[in-house]
Amino acid sequence: MPQVDFSFYLVTDRHQTHARPLLDVIHAAVRAGVRAIQLREKDLATRPLAALACDVSALVRASGGRMFVNDRLDVCWASQSSGVQLPASGLPIPVARTLLGPAKFVAVSAHSAAEAAQAEAQGADFVVLGPLFDTPSKRSFGSPIGLKELERARKVCRIPLFGIGGITAERVPDVIRAGAHGVAVIGAVMSAPDVEAAARGFLTALEGLTPTEVDGADC
Repeated sequence: MPQVDFSFYLVTDRHQTHARPLLDVIHAAVRAGVRAIQLREKDLATRPLAALACDVSALVRASGGRMFVNDRLDVCWASQSSGVQLPASGLPIPVARTLLGPAKFVAVSAHSAAEAAQAEAQGADFVVLGPLFDTPSKRSFGSPIGLKELERARKVCRIPLFGIGGITAERVPDVIRAGAHGVAVIGAVMSAPDVEAAARGFLTALEGLTPTEVDGADC
């Protein structure tokens, strides 16, 4: 199982960049120190998605970071990405593991403690759990599950959990205290007027907050 050596997970959405090129936004985040990015451009056709993935993967790898592709194992391989982020209703985890092998990450999105525990049992490397708080980009997944559900997930999971949905830099300590290994964000960075400053704000908020400081956590 590859090591989850990051605590900030930036998820892309080129529709939230205020017409700025997605690569420029990602580059600014990388300059700030972001080292884990999920390419989540679900509405792109295969050819442009693969081309974009190759560009993003090269940019992130050059900084020593990791790039993940949402759902598409073929694009993950073609772009030399670090792994894949499977939706809760996506390809079965054991199938993804067989196709990708042990060296690549298989991450899963979950919306409850039960889903997170199931993902771990099936071999996921880490889980992105949410939405924790209200956020426009996650309203299609239902009402916010809240920090209590994250606490329940921490009690039944040993793999890293990343909180997502309405995360702000100010909320980071609460999310970590509830049992998260780290946080995942979309609009808070993608839509920020100053992407580099926004990303740096999250990284600063995470400094000194490690999973080992969470009572009862064992990541």
